[in-house]
Amino acid sequence: MMNAQKIIKTCSQVYIGFSILSLAYVSISSIWNPQATMDLVSIQLSNTDAISSIRGIYGGVGLLITFLLVYLLFNDVRKALFFLLLFWAAYSISRLITIWVDGPLGSFGSQWLIIESTFSILAFVLLLLYARIKKEAENVSQQ
Repeated sequence: MMNAQKIIKTCSQVYIGFSILSLAYVSISSIWNPQATMDLVSIQLSNTDAISSIRGIYGGVGLLITFLLVYLLFNDVRKALFFLLLFWAAYSISRLITIWVDGPLGSFGSQWLIIESTFSILAFVLLLLYARIKKEAENVSQQ
């Protein structure tokens, strides 16, 4: 029982840590060079308002999310998992809406739909495992 708890917590921490590193990379890159971020989807930022918007959304907001996840990693792994489930699912759902409304995604969007969906599913599975372990621990303590 304790071994399973440690395994699930460690897997969760690795998953959260990987998400933190991914988000931090995009955030720092977007603050440093917003155009490089938009080059990934072949969009030219033609004015300072566009540049500041990408720097703010992908950079600033991304860093805020990164800091929140670092805090949750050390204070509440389950809340971090729940947040990441919602975060990655929101990206996936947005891409699915785009397919429905605007048509098929290109290779970039298709690749990220798979990645974001996988990350969502991973968070969901880890949350289910946490719930299962908690329930088993409660059953043991009642006996």
